[in-house]
Amino acid sequence: MSRAARFNILLAVALVAAMLLSLISGKVWLPWSAWHATDPRWLIIFELRMPRTVLGAAVGAALGLSGAAMQGYLRNPLADPGLFGVSAGAALGAVLSLFFGYTASALLLPAFALTGAAVAMALLALLAGRSGSLIVFTLSGVILSSVAGSMTALAISLAPTPFATSQIVTWLMGALTDRSWDDVWIALPIITLGAVLLGLTARSLDALTLGEAAARSMGVDPRLLQWLIVTGVGLCVGASVAAAGIIGFVGLMVPHLVRPFAGHRPSAVLLPSAIGGALLLVLADSLVRLAPTVSELRLGIAMSMLGGPFFLVLLLRMRRKLA
Repeated sequence: MSRAARFNILLAVALVAAMLLSLISGKVWLPWSAWHATDPRWLIIFELRMPRTVLGAAVGAALGLSGAAMQGYLRNPLADPGLFGVSAGAALGAVLSLFFGYTASALLLPAFALTGAAVAMALLALLAGRSGSLIVFTLSGVILSSVAGSMTALAISLAPTPFATSQIVTWLMGALTDRSWDDVWIALPIITLGAVLLGLTARSLDALTLGEAAARSMGVDPRLLQWLIVTGVGLCVGASVAAAGIIGFVGLMVPHLVRPFAGHRPSAVLLPSAIGGALLLVLADSLVRLAPTVSELRLGIAMSMLGGPFFLVLLLRMRRKLA
């Protein structure tokens, strides 16, 4: 068995253990004796903690895989799923549903968020054009992120009531609090489809490490690869934002953490990044529940507090290499 395979198995075992820990941990710890249908505490496990844990694993896997695919495609270790503008578009869609009060149904907010992600994906493909140029593609994503971010800020400033403003700001912080099986059934199929599309890019991403010209000579279609990346990342990130709000830095950190053990080929980093992202987010969600705070710390804030210093260290390390 190869070293990469052993590492993937180790990550998978750690993920299962973290998910079990997530089911029993919290402000109130639930013993193993509560794990049967006749115990009233089983409802807490099955209806509250289990969907939250499954959704956390799915969102973490989606963000970790998206980050690995983006770093391989752009050949930039600082690339993050938020760079495409898809997460900003999804956030704008969700904010508009809160702004106009379209939250009576549990399905409306995710539907608005997914619509925002779809619009961002379409605009990104339109702006990038048919050339498949990485520079044009990156700049298009930056423009979309900037425009969507400014429109989100405008919606917050013009919110009709203080309650709407509070709802919008709270949702943008990102969290898995009060999520149900409905959220899981909405997000999981979309994330799975996006993950399959990103998995199809593995060989092309390896070829791209030799340069665009060499990749073309090896049969890589830049336009098809760009379409797979945009659609795959859009589905993964859009569904994640629709279900949990904005949770940053997972896609940036996880590929860097697993790359020394999985290898430096982009295709070798995809699977461990997905498992590692799920592991990171499940553990982080368990920790925010266990934190001795009056109200639960928002998961998006916790990940930003962790990701900011990581990004700074990574940037300083790259700067020393270039010096």
